[in-house]
Amino acid sequence: MTQNVRLACSCGKVHIEVEKEPIISTECHCNSCRTAGARFQALGAGPAVLADNGGTRFVLYRKDRVRFREGTEYLREFRLKPTAGTRRVIATCCNTPVFLEFENGHWLSLYAGLWPDDALPRLDLRTMTGDRADPAALSGDVPSGTMATVSFYARLLTAWIAMGFRSPKITVVKGEIHA
Repeated sequence: MTQNVRLACSCGKVHIEVEKEPIISTECHCNSCRTAGARFQALGAGPAVLADNGGTRFVLYRKDRVRFREGTEYLREFRLKPTAGTRRVIATCCNTPVFLEFENGHWLSLYAGLWPDDALPRLDLRTMTGDRADPAALSGDVPSGTMATVSFYARLLTAWIAMGFRSPKITVVKGEIHA
């Protein structure tokens, strides 16, 4: 049975629908995610990006299971550097971070702030904790890896195989934002 979940930005102008179960629900502690999260939070108005422990929560979905239903005219990309292999996309109507996309990736890392608190998938693991000055300070409630874990890569590979090794392009984002 297909389960579709409707997500929205804080003000409700951008609507996304995701199909079935996510690949994985993570909390990233890499320097890039923490830097971008702080810059997004400085914009104001949008939901908190950084957790109390400094990580950024994401729910990863196959690109072929994400539909942009409304409000794409508000989506703008942000890159930490012009040459960055990742782009983060924000809804400019209310400064809600929407997703992070790796260049040529087959998945989207959707920001947890799109989900109502009671509907957010449970956290599966923490990644890139080695970028933190104090990785031991994180709670031990879920597995943590100093780099991305074998389990993380296994789930991504399984999803890519199921997609026939395709990597769909996300073309709904028009323009940039400087944060």
